[in-house]
Amino acid sequence: MRIMEAIPHRYPFLLIDRMVDIVLGSSAVGIKNVTASEPHFQGHFPARPVMPGVLIIEAMAQTAATLVVLTLGAAFEGKLVYFMTIDGAKFRRPVEPGDQLRIHVEKERSRANVWKFKGIARVDGVSVAEATFSAMIMG
Repeated sequence: MRIMEAIPHRYPFLLIDRMVDIVLGSSAVGIKNVTASEPHFQGHFPARPVMPGVLIIEAMAQTAATLVVLTLGAAFEGKLVYFMTIDGAKFRRPVEPGDQLRIHVEKERSRANVWKFKGIARVDGVSVAEATFSAMIMG
């Protein structure tokens, strides 16, 4: 429930289930339990469901946005956060139903309402995707 207080995303586009290992202003881990009932699996790909890479990057952004709001406090709850850049995105292996994504985000820098993060998504300790991204918090 705290994630939904922090960011405006809702099902089916809320892509993190839990936040752990939170170090305010610095880093956090978002957890996404990947299930076969998610709507994107109906078409990507029905014979061998794979979580779209763009949704993994979005889960990184939601993890980072939740960390930012938790860091900055209640005045920023529910604010919109827009991507500005996505750099160096790499996808190492498919993410499938039954996997648990552990999305590690670490702040590289922040200035005013712009924050830059490095994200790495792992399944069973193995990197499945990574990217560096920046976002702007809008009022």
